[in-house]
Amino acid sequence: MIEVRDLNVFYGTGTQRHHAVKQISFSVAPGETLGIVGESGCGKSTVLRALAGIEQGWEGTISLGDQAVGRKRSREELIKAQMVFQDPYGSLCPRHRIGTILAEPIRSVGRGDGWSAVGPALDQVGLPAGFANRFPHELSGGQRQRVAIARALILSPPILLLDEPTSALDVSIQAEILNLLADQREARRLTYVLVSHDLAVIGHMCDRLLVMRDGVFVDELTKDDVQNGVIHSDYARELFAVSFL
Repeated sequence: MIEVRDLNVFYGTGTQRHHAVKQISFSVAPGETLGIVGESGCGKSTVLRALAGIEQGWEGTISLGDQAVGRKRSREELIKAQMVFQDPYGSLCPRHRIGTILAEPIRSVGRGDGWSAVGPALDQVGLPAGFANRFPHELSGGQRQRVAIARALILSPPILLLDEPTSALDVSIQAEILNLLADQREARRLTYVLVSHDLAVIGHMCDRLLVMRDGVFVDELTKDDVQNGVIHSDYARELFAVSFL
């Protein structure tokens, strides 16, 4: 479902040019959940932004569903990979009601006004249809993240890109959001790429794990590896040790 070859991502120009992601390659099978972990600033979120079409300063090859995509994409190409961001309040426009926020993706790709899809979209993430008339500040953090997930799913993409989807939430709410994501993955046969610094989240959700450091992958682990403590690189071993202190 996802094929990335020799991906490089740069920020800035001249002497200020920063090589954020360095010649990485990976693939994700249909229905698989791939996790990417690493320290802040290592390039995890940048990889997601390149996959989503948000970040355009990249070189290499990205294919989504057996189709190569470029830096600038058509509407249909953008639909293929939708993203859920870390902050469920910052990613929702505070001046728009929830119904407008959910209808906007459908309008933006020319598929109608989107209003008829709002109620079912809320229902699929466990929220009542009446929430369409509320503003983001009238919802709890968990409810806002459910709206963000509904917005990402409303165009029925085959791929969901998850950037720390529970890190801004209370611990009591995190499990609910993870269970919702797991249920949607199964119901829709979705492919996920999940970025997180929380190895417990990664262990719960992911079939396979890539460990990132300074823009490159330094280790690859299966779910069984993670559960059995089989770690191949010194950096990944240190990362795991710190995470479970």
